[in-house]
Amino acid sequence: MRKIAVVYSGNSAHYRTFNEPKYRKFIAELIYLPDLLEASLENYDVLIVPSQLNERLLLGAKEKILAFAEQGGVVAAFGPQPWEWLPNQKWEERETNFWWWKEKGASSGLVLAAPQHDLFNYITLEDATWHQHGVFWPVNGAEKLITTDDGGAVLYVDKISTAGTWIVTTLDPDYHFGSYFMPATERFLDGFLPWLAQGKIS
Repeated sequence: MRKIAVVYSGNSAHYRTFNEPKYRKFIAELIYLPDLLEASLENYDVLIVPSQLNERLLLGAKEKILAFAEQGGVVAAFGPQPWEWLPNQKWEERETNFWWWKEKGASSGLVLAAPQHDLFNYITLEDATWHQHGVFWPVNGAEKLITTDDGGAVLYVDKISTAGTWIVTTLDPDYHFGSYFMPATERFLDGFLPWLAQGKIS
């Protein structure tokens, strides 16, 4: 099983999510964000970078996270991530429709772009469906797993930009599960964390 570390803000949503026993069993360490620059990452295979982090501290740790990836590490980034710290980042902000399912003929606008990918042995499209904050337009050669119907990436895997693997999503399950709303986010984490720990990433 891969050893997973989580960059930890200490906010209430992160506290609940990453200390939930069924998720904590997959996590080797919570690294407090202000301590990240001094922390050793050499014993970890995966680094989760959650949503809702302090912008200044996250950008200050950009090179440290990049170095982890360049050494072959896996970085999983929850979103949205409007700040420029991801490799070859091309983020498009979009208006968030929090109540799309109440509209007549409602459609989330999400598409499985790579249904054969191993992640979808762990989650379904419905498990990744709540609302969208925007999309990424990843570098050529990255694999889009979930997109909007116009091709913008909501979840993609980038093995091109560094020697490691970047799993990047605009979704923010850590925030919503930790805030006690959006049932799909629990189902997402129920599958995503076991996949990170033991699924076929590379």
